Amino acid sequence: MINPRVDRATPVIVQGISGRAGRLHSRLMREYGTNIVGGVSPKMEAREVNGIPLFPDCRSAVEATGATASVALVGAMQLLGAISEAVAAGIRHIVTPTEGAPVHDALKARHLVREAGAVWIGASTPGMAVPGEAKLGFLPDDSLKPGTLGIMSKSGTLSYEAGYRLVRKGIGQSVWVGVGGDPVKGTRFADLVPFFAADGRTAALLIIGEIGGHEEEDFAAALTAHRFEKPVFALIAGRTAPEGIAMGHAGALTHGSHGTFESKRAALAAAGVPVFSSLGEMVEGVCGRLR
Repeated sequence: MINPRVDRATPVIVQGISGRAGRLHSRLMREYGTNIVGGVSPKMEAREVNGIPLFPDCRSAVEATGATASVALVGAMQLLGAISEAVAAGIRHIVTPTEGAPVHDALKARHLVREAGAVWIGASTPGMAVPGEAKLGFLPDDSLKPGTLGIMSKSGTLSYEAGYRLVRKGIGQSVWVGVGGDPVKGTRFADLVPFFAADGRTAALLIIGEIGGHEEEDFAAALTAHRFEKPVFALIAGRTAPEGIAMGHAGALTHGSHGTFESKRAALAAAGVPVFSSLGEMVEGVCGRLR
C-alpha cells in the first residue's frame, strides 16, 4: 500500500536547493514546520542555504542527516537523474514539482521507484501536505488546515482555491496529495484508495480531476473493488474544452469519447460519487455532507 503520510519529524532534503525555486521554497517549507535537514547542490559554492547545510549529493546528505524524504526542485532534463540518485541513497518519499518531464524519463523513474518500494509524488505536482505537520512542495499555507477531508488533485491552482474555500467554511484536510497532471506519474488516484480507506484520520475524500486519460475511471473502479465506505466527492475540470486540444496539462486531452467529462462523470456516478460542475457547488455539497 502506498502511504504518503509525513509529519513534522520526517527528515527532508531539498535537491536543487541552490536554485531560485530551491532557495524560496526550502525557506517557506521550513517556516511551515517541515523538518528540512539538508540541501543537495552538486556545485557547492557555500556551506548552507537559508541556514540549511549543503551536500554535494543525496548519499552524503542521507548519511549525515538520516533524511527519508526529498523534494526535488530541478529542471525537466535533470529529473530522472535526481530521482535515481534519491532512490539509490535510500530516500523513501520523493516529491517532484517539475513540469515537462520527458515521458520516457517518467516511465523509467516510475519503474525505479516501484522497484525500490518508495513513494513518488509527481511529476508536475504542487506537492503534498499533512496540514499542521509538514508540506513538501508549494501548497499555499492559507489553503491548509488540519481536518478529516482527504484531497487528491491533478490541478494545483484549482485545488488551492478549493482548499481555501473549504477552510473558510471550517473544513480542513487529513492528507493532501497533488498527483499532478502528466500522463505518466508516480502516484495516481487509484493507487491511494487503499491508504485513504484505511486511514483513521480521514473521514471523507475529495478528488479534483480533469478531462483526459482514464485516471478518474480507474479511481471509480478502485473504489468499488475496495468497497470504499467513506463519502467521496469529485470536481472535474474541462467540461467545455474542445476535443483534441490539451487543456493546461499534458494529460488533459480528449479524443472522441475517450477521456471526456461525461465518461468520467458516468464512471464516478456509477461508483456513488457525486460530480460537481463548479467550485461553489462542490463547496456547498461537501459542507452539506460533512458539517
